[in-house]
Amino acid sequence: MENKNLSVQEKVKLLVGVLDGDQKINEALSKCEDGEVMLNILFEVSFNLRLGLSREDLKQTPPFRDWIWWKNKQSLVTLGEGTLRHQQDVSSKTRWDPWTIGVFRFFRRR
Repeated sequence: MENKNLSVQEKVKLLVGVLDGDQKINEALSKCEDGEVMLNILFEVSFNLRLGLSREDLKQTPPFRDWIWWKNKQSLVTLGEGTLRHQQDVSSKTRWDPWTIGVFRFFRRR
C-alpha cells in the first residue's frame, strides 16, 4: 500500500514506529530548544520516509501535538480571557466552584 493512500493517523503511527527505539533521533528531539525545532526534525524524518505529512499534520496530531506542547510549555486549552490554563491554576485558589462545594457539604451532613 502506498503512503499517499493512508490516513494522517496511520502515517503518524508509522512515524512513531520509526522513532521508537531510534536513539539518535530521540536524543535530537530531547535536546530541542522549543517545539518549532522539534517540528523541524519530525517533518524531516517524515519527508525522508515519504509519508507526505505536512507541518500542520504533525502540529495538530497526537502524540506529536502533545510533545510540541510540552516542549513549548503551552496549554492546549485556554479559558476566560485567553489566559493559559496552567497559569490560571494558583495553589491559593480552590479548584471547586461554590455550587460544587455546597453539594459536598450537603452530602457530608447526611
